[in-house]
Amino acid sequence: MGKREPNAALGRLLAEAACSQGQFAMAVNRVGTESGVPLRYDDSAVSHWLDGTIPRKVVRPFILEVFSRKLGRPITYADAGLPSPASGTSSRPDTLEGLMELGRQDMDPSRRGVLGAALFSVALTIPDWPDVVGRLEAVQIGKARRIGYREVDAVAAMTEKVSELDDQFGGRHARPMAAAFLVNTVVPHLQADASEDVRKALLSATSDLLYLTGFMAVDEGLQGLAQRYYVKALELAGAAEDHLTYCTTLRGMSLQAVDLGHEAHALRLADAAASASPNAGPRMRAFLAGQQAHSYAATGDRRNALTFMREAEVAMDRAESRAKAFGSYAPSSLAYHVSQVRYALGDKRGSVESLKESDRLRHSHYRRSSVRYNSLLAERQLELGHLEEACATWDKVLDDYPLVQSGSADEKIRNMQALLRPHLRNRAAMSVHERSLSVSG
Repeated sequence: MGKREPNAALGRLLAEAACSQGQFAMAVNRVGTESGVPLRYDDSAVSHWLDGTIPRKVVRPFILEVFSRKLGRPITYADAGLPSPASGTSSRPDTLEGLMELGRQDMDPSRRGVLGAALFSVALTIPDWPDVVGRLEAVQIGKARRIGYREVDAVAAMTEKVSELDDQFGGRHARPMAAAFLVNTVVPHLQADASEDVRKALLSATSDLLYLTGFMAVDEGLQGLAQRYYVKALELAGAAEDHLTYCTTLRGMSLQAVDLGHEAHALRLADAAASASPNAGPRMRAFLAGQQAHSYAATGDRRNALTFMREAEVAMDRAESRAKAFGSYAPSSLAYHVSQVRYALGDKRGSVESLKESDRLRHSHYRRSSVRYNSLLAERQLELGHLEEACATWDKVLDDYPLVQSGSADEKIRNMQALLRPHLRNRAAMSVHERSLSVSG
């Protein structure tokens, strides 16, 4: 057996990242935990890798992701001196085959654990608008059956209905329904014969459905799965020459990234969404500028955060009253963004006031959002030392929570219970804590 060669490429990346072996091991463990793969590496493991030991296959993508996050650019297997996946597994399926596989996995309960372990990656290749516009050759294969606008309308109506269910009851049950519809109805429509106008309309409607399904996957904490849906939505939006859904999806990816703490990545996506939408109407402009403001605030850029926040407010004032059934940007959404900007810039009291305003403006139909954003309000009230006010807000959350099937809602209830434990001598805190235990099972 030949002598093992040290991995000089890995050593160079480690030096460029200015990261100790122990710090790198901890970062790999964190990425593994995000992906549902518990790891307990320490500096000795990194030392072995540097000496030439090949990391386990499941761990290699985590190593690349850590370097990509630290260095702000995609890192390949070759860059890190690691063996690439077998060529048979790395070939990219065509768009329809990829949609079928994604949907089938998501509608199969036995596959949920695998999907949950999908890695959220800041190094994910995001297709630029010029790369996807009008280019979906895989769909240009007509079959004997012919479809028309009736089928397009059915896809749009189903998407709207699923969105309503998500808003009111959470996405835990609605997302598998969307996946089944995608596999059993939408993909066969995409394979059918159609006029060019109908085909583009169908691609646009399918892109909307994929964006919504990705959004619901984020809500369930399935971050890598959400990215896969989002990228498919970008591809189909480009094929349909649908700027609106393309920009909406980029903006959704920015929101996902900023909530996960990847501020620089979120900012790149928010700016890309805005630059790809040169002719946006006022509501869309408010939608995009609000996310830019949030992302700039998260990176500590106060001047740009406030500039884009003012732009969003002016655009909202000019926006028409009608909006799409899902993904719409309403005054309550704007107030939420103002609260996030204020909080990121250190104004906790202002953030609390904006969250209260968001709650006052939010329609009662948006029950999942109420659970999430009012939980956030209570957390920030507690940060200010207003324990009893926070308890009153959490009591309101618990009115809605039993009706919502949502991973993000479940997480907020767990956070509430942890935050209240040090305060259980307070009567209000004890009451809310006991009530939360009774409704969370």
